Amino acid sequence: MRIGEVMDRRTARITVDAPMSLAAELLVLSQASDLMVVDDDGRYLGVLSEGDILRAVMPDFEGLMESGASLQDAFGIFLDNGRQYGDQPIRRLVIRKSITVSPKDELLKAATVMVTKQIRRLPVVDDERLVGTVSRADLCWAILGQAGIRQSARDDPI
Repeated sequence: MRIGEVMDRRTARITVDAPMSLAAELLVLSQASDLMVVDDDGRYLGVLSEGDILRAVMPDFEGLMESGASLQDAFGIFLDNGRQYGDQPIRRLVIRKSITVSPKDELLKAATVMVTKQIRRLPVVDDERLVGTVSRADLCWAILGQAGIRQSARDDPI
C-alpha cells in the first residue's frame, strides 16, 4: 500500500512570511501539532511545530530563578515575549531540512521513520510540491483497517 492512498490532502499550511500569531491561530484551528510551510507557489519549504513557537517565547527559566526572579516574573516575561514575537515572521523558526516522503512510497517507509525518529506527522512531497501529510493515525487506520478487511474476507465462505 502506498502513502498516496492514505495521506491527508487537507493539510494545515502557512507561508514563511506569515506572522507567528497567525501560525498560533492556525495550530489551534487545525488542531495540528505542526504546520507545513510552503512558498507562494505551493512548493514545500519545511515545517513549523508548536514546540518551536513555544521555545522561541520561553524565558530562560533557570537563569531567572538563579537571579532571584519569581515565578510571577518569569510568567510576565513569557507573556511579554509572546506579544513581542507575535508580529514577527515565522521564517527563523522553520525546520527546512525536515524528513519528507513521496505519495509513491510504501507505508512501511513512513512507519519506520515515524517510529525511529519519534515523528507524528510527515509531509508528503511530490516534485517539490506539498501534496499532503501522513500521520501515525493514518498509518494505523490503513494497516489495521486492511488487516480487518483481509481477515473477514478469509472468514467468509466462498
